[in-house]
Amino acid sequence: MILYNVTTSLDPEIADQWVAYMRDTHMPEVMETGFFLKTQLCRLLNEEDDGITYAAQYYCVSLEQLEEYQQVAAPALRTEIEKHFGGRYASFRTMLEIVG
Repeated sequence: MILYNVTTSLDPEIADQWVAYMRDTHMPEVMETGFFLKTQLCRLLNEEDDGITYAAQYYCVSLEQLEEYQQVAAPALRTEIEKHFGGRYASFRTMLEIVG
């Protein structure tokens, strides 16, 4: 199993709006693509500076499935987030293999 983790640091002024968008719109749209089995949204507790950081986590069966998602569906979904919150967040993505 593969865990696709998107860590996002936010401007505190948009945090509540961003969380609502993720829960109500973005994460359901990601799940509708059919590439993932489950998802969860976590808030980092050991934040530094004045930012607020979240980790959106998506579980899929294989690395190939994740790579297909990144090619087929991710660009349009990322564009939508940028339309709503452009310039007020920074994200980085990691792919992890679940080993136990």
